[in-house]
Amino acid sequence: MREISVHTTRRTCASLLVALDVGPRVTMKIPRHSQIAVTMNIYSEVASEATERALNRLDEQFL
Repeated sequence: MREISVHTTRRTCASLLVALDVGPRVTMKIPRHSQIAVTMNIYSEVASEATERALNRLDEQFL
C-alpha cells in the first residue's frame, strides 16, 4: 500500500469540498484551519471545469 501523508489528505479533502460547492467557512472547519485564506489559497485546488461553470453562471446573470 502506498504511503500518503496527512498533508496530502488535507489538501485532497479541501479540494473535494470546494469542487462540491461547499461554502468556504465549512470547508475551513473540516481540516481545522484557523483562516479561510489558508484553506482556499493553499489547500484547495479548483478544477478548470469548475471555473468554467462559475463563469458561465456569472454570464447568465448579465444576459
